[in-house]
Amino acid sequence: MQLSRSEQKRRIKQVEKLVQELSTLSPQVIRQLPCDSETQELLSELDALKGGAKKRQLKYVTKLLRDQPLEELYAFISARRGERLRKNKHIHDVEYMRDQLIDECLAKKKYVEEEGGEWSEQWPSEVVEMIAREMPGIEKPSLLRLAYLFAQTRNPRHSREMYRYLLAQKEQEQYR
Repeated sequence: MQLSRSEQKRRIKQVEKLVQELSTLSPQVIRQLPCDSETQELLSELDALKGGAKKRQLKYVTKLLRDQPLEELYAFISARRGERLRKNKHIHDVEYMRDQLIDECLAKKKYVEEEGGEWSEQWPSEVVEMIAREMPGIEKPSLLRLAYLFAQTRNPRHSREMYRYLLAQKEQEQYR
């Protein structure tokens, strides 16, 4: 699934916040980070910089890290500073999944109405399959039903229920 430019920018902003948090750590702690030595050195240098130079360096380190898996860094900073950053990342991921599912469901409903076909609660969904790959413990029929009910009624209660369900599954996956 292709990410929109806005979503790409939001994800880069999240990485930038992570880099900011990492840069505030002491040099001894930065040397313990689960990343390469070049990144550790760049993060150590960030503390001494001021103004525009600091912003440029921050963006450069963000660029280096944005395509790498960051779960180890999130776990490291969570152990040192608390769960705030990781929690915000999970919330954003869940909101994105819910929005993608709702968009797909509404598009499917519109297509079925135009073609004059039948549509049921157990409709085929690529987004649900993507979510299931990321969170294997998810119940696909429940998620499909919630999306279907939202598309039929546009009742925000179904959207909120979908969000709560996905967030609970995401948190469960974190502790497995």
